[in-house]
Amino acid sequence: MAHPSQLGFQDAASPVMEELLHFHDHALMIVFLISTLVLYIIVAMVTTNLTNKFILDSQEIEIIWTVLPAMILILIALPSLRILYLMDEINDPHLTIKTIGHQWYWSYEYTDYEALTFDSYMIPTQDLSPGQFRLLEADHRMVIPIESPVRALVSADDVLHSWAVPSLGVKMDAVPGRLNQTAFIISRPGVFFGQCSEICGANHSFMPIVVEAVPLEHFENWSSMMLQDA
Repeated sequence: MAHPSQLGFQDAASPVMEELLHFHDHALMIVFLISTLVLYIIVAMVTTNLTNKFILDSQEIEIIWTVLPAMILILIALPSLRILYLMDEINDPHLTIKTIGHQWYWSYEYTDYEALTFDSYMIPTQDLSPGQFRLLEADHRMVIPIESPVRALVSADDVLHSWAVPSLGVKMDAVPGRLNQTAFIISRPGVFFGQCSEICGANHSFMPIVVEAVPLEHFENWSSMMLQDA
């Protein structure tokens, strides 16, 4: 999760988020090089009194400063399109979870099980245990197995919401009357936090998302326990 004075993204917990981080660094380096070149040209033009009549009218330079930006745009566009298609790819998910946004909590339904469904509310500040995070902890976590393709079907019951977990590279709008889907694979165990990312009313800030990734055998034990309590 994010920490105070953090400048970059959160650590990636899924292959798609790793690709997004690599693309961010790639694009940032291109922006840095362009900014350096432009700053150098500005400083050179302001500080020098020399002129060159061949630079004032040169077809070669006009070709270069037309072709070079086009090549740079291609270097940015191709990796971007690749990641865009990767984010939309859904191949044979091992688990499907229906995620429904309400004012102001989330409900989860594991559609591969007969009666595994629960609501997830934020834990009030006065009820937090030592070590828990204010405005981020939920009374029921969405538990999923690691290294397994998971499909999330996202919708809303009342107004627009958005199911977003930065560490997983997932952000999907929850629209009433519409079923959106996204998929992800968590590559390591851990607890990953997110929040509703669409302004949805007075308590928009108080509907956190907590995803807990565990090994498959632990997930099976958890699902059996939840089914017994249902």
